[in-house]
Order: sequence, then structure tokens, then C-alpha cells
Amino acid sequence: MALIELRKISKAYGSVPALRELDLTVPEGCLYGLLGPNGAGKTTAMRILATLLAPDSGSVVVGGVDGLVQPREVRQLMGYVAQEVAIDKILSGRELLQLQGDLYHLPRNDRDSRIADLIDRLAMGDFIDRRCGTYSGGMRRRLDLAAGLLHRPRLLVLDEPTVGLDIESRSAIWQLLRQLVDEGTTVLLSSHYLEEVEALADQLAIIDAGRVIAEGSPDQLKQRLGGDRVTLRIREFSNADEASQVRALLEPLDGVRQVVVNRSQGFSLNLVIEGGAVIDQLRQTLEAAGLPVFALAQSRPSLDDVYLQATGCTLMDACLLYTSPSPRDGLLSRMPSSA
Repeated sequence: MALIELRKISKAYGSVPALRELDLTVPEGCLYGLLGPNGAGKTTAMRILATLLAPDSGSVVVGGVDGLVQPREVRQLMGYVAQEVAIDKILSGRELLQLQGDLYHLPRNDRDSRIADLIDRLAMGDFIDRRCGTYSGGMRRRLDLAAGLLHRPRLLVLDEPTVGLDIESRSAIWQLLRQLVDEGTTVLLSSHYLEEVEALADQLAIIDAGRVIAEGSPDQLKQRLGGDRVTLRIREFSNADEASQVRALLEPLDGVRQVVVNRSQGFSLNLVIEGGAVIDQLRQTLEAAGLPVFALAQSRPSLDDVYLQATGCTLMDACLLYTSPSPRDGLLSRMPSSA
């Protein structure tokens, strides 16, 4: 059963499109990852889901409730932890959580019991009674997460929850998210960290330029690629014509399933191969054509390979392409492909 259904969601900031008819279905009871570079539209999609931003078009349904018609009811179903949350630096963490509980009209005993449980689960006992203005980034992030969970939401929405965190804080958050899913909470997590999504997500969607370009479980997405990955460089920095020539040479070979030219990495070539003899065939073919081999590496499929196949560049390279800040929610617009 789907807990979240976003249909044909579009949103633009002035002339800059952030989402382009985005469709997303999230089953109940799983940890669902949104993977994509900064600026791909993840934060915009999450703010629309949390009823904090109106889409230009499309529909939002959470737990059978129309988020555009009944936003208050949707907010009761979810806890939303934004990428950057302003907190009162004078209050202690405990006082802030008590205030949050009062805003949710929780009975005092239930509120205090829940706060004590979250302090324990997020290992906040050493600092919870200090003023928030003295907190490190990791401490603040754990407090943000506790505030989002205080009312026991059916759905927890997290926007880049571990950006810039120390290993201890990151580990504590990962452990809690796994526990929450085991207890039946649905978690929607956005991240541009491949290893985070691969470690935590039951299902995921890859977002690029405001659209979902691939979705499934991490294993399903990698299995669809099939075979091993080969990264080939003819020379340290090739050019488009030479890369096209090499691609034309290699695509007909037995065992070569796909050849992608990676423009952002000096026109290197990324291949999908099957069979142990293919590497020797590649070398022999290039040698016969008088082409050198500057570097060649073989590996098993990864989520970065999934992203590369769908977009023509790696996730790290995509992050570098988003450079112009938007005036609204930190959305970054992609540079022209010729840049």
C-alpha cells in the first residue's frame, strides 16, 4: 500500500524549473531514498510533500489525504526535518522539545516520557540540558530529529540529515532510522551520499533535473545494468571525436553490452561487459587500431553506475555542475552541458 503519492508535480522559480512532472510512489513501512545531486529538486519535492510549498501543478496524497486540500491533516501524519532548521539558542534542548510537545498538545506525562525515550535513543543525555547555542552541528541535527519524531509520526521526512556530521552523530542517526523502520515508521530520506542510500534504503528513486529517472531497490537497479563495469581511458584527456571513434570500435565486440562516453571525465568510456575474455578483446582491438590504453579498471556495478547510465555523468560530477543558487530553497540550477 502506498503511503505517499506525488503525481505530475511541477514547480518553477521564475523561469527556472525545479520539478518537471515528477511522479513518486512510496510504499508504507519502508525507508525510501531520494538520491540526486544538490539542485536536482529533492528539497523542493520534500517541501511540497510537507505542505510548506505549493506546486504549480500536480497532486499530493499522503495516507489517503489530499495534501493540497487538507494540509493540516497531512502535517499531523508526518515529521519533517529540513536540511537547515533554526533553533532558539537560549533554550536548552530539553526545553525546546517540551515546547514542541506543547505545540502538538501532547499530555505532559506522554510528552516527558517521549522526550526521555528520544534522548536515550539519540544519545543526547550529555548535552540535552545545555543551551542550544553551544551545540555542535551533530548535536543540533540529533535534536532536530528528536523534534520531528516527538509526536510519533506515521511518516518521517528527512532532507539531507547527515550532511557535515561527525561519524558518531551519523552512526546514531543511521541506527535510529533502522529501528524506526523495524517499528513500522515510513522514512523518506533525501541524500547525495551514495553509500548512505545504499546502506539504508529499501527502495529509492534517482532524481535529476526535476524528474525521477530510475527507481527500485538498490539491488534491482544494479542488476538491471548486468555485468561488470569497465572504465577506459585512451589517454589522460581525450576529445569527443576520439571517444566516438573508440565507442564505434568497441560496441560490436562480443560481451560488450553498453558503452557510455563520460564527457565530464575527460571523455573516458564506461562499459558494461559480460564474460572473462572481454578485457583481452578490448586491448587487442585498440592495439590493432593503433590506439593506446592510458588506464583500464574493472569493478562490480554500483549506484553511481546506475546514475551514470541514466545521465551520462557520475553523481559527484553532477554535484559540481549545479552552481547557481536559487532565491528560494537553496535550489541550484545546472550549468549548460557545453560549459
